Amino acid sequence: MLTLFHHPMFASCRFVRLAFGEYGEELALIEEKPWTRRKEFLALNPAGTLPILLAEGDVPIVGATVISEYLDETRGVLKRDKRLFAEDPMQRAEIRRLTDWYLHKAESEVTRHLVRERVLKPVMPETAGGGSPDSAAIRAARANIRQHMKYTNWLAGTRHWLAGSRVTYADLAAAATLSVLDYLGEIDWREHTAAREWYTRVKSRPSFRPLLSDRVRGLSPVSHYADLDF
Repeated sequence: MLTLFHHPMFASCRFVRLAFGEYGEELALIEEKPWTRRKEFLALNPAGTLPILLAEGDVPIVGATVISEYLDETRGVLKRDKRLFAEDPMQRAEIRRLTDWYLHKAESEVTRHLVRERVLKPVMPETAGGGSPDSAAIRAARANIRQHMKYTNWLAGTRHWLAGSRVTYADLAAAATLSVLDYLGEIDWREHTAAREWYTRVKSRPSFRPLLSDRVRGLSPVSHYADLDF
């Protein structure tokens, strides 16, 4: 069994968990608090970032995109119509574009700030940047949510899955990101019905079940978080 160093409220870590789950691969999960900068953790990744996958031979593979490519090359190519990537170069480019959109653009504009201010800072020591949430950072992140939801709604309303006719890394990246925001109650699904219907389909997949059980100490999820029909 491979080992994943992760944080349950990091979208990039959730993305990796979903991808392995889609292929029926179990992971041994080790929750990491990267702000503690453990010596053993930094030995695996001097950058001090998550996720980190310990692959065969305990070789560390760092970063969600790198891990997803490793997964495709070692498992995905054998999955035929269940492969999370595509064989066609143009389709692969679209999957990569949307995966990057959610794991980097949405992360830098929305998710990272809300997670830091609402989830991490209350439990981090002041020496590591903890303390009271920055209301200005929260407002700025919330102001950006609507545009990302509008785009997701458009994708979901014009395609069967976000990058085409079947589930791909693009859907998992988007679902991982939105699941974090949904946990925090930051999404008004009433305004985005196509996105909601798509998210319900992803949420109902077996790979998603472990995410619905995730809980953060001192911060309960919104009431509908674990509901498959919400």
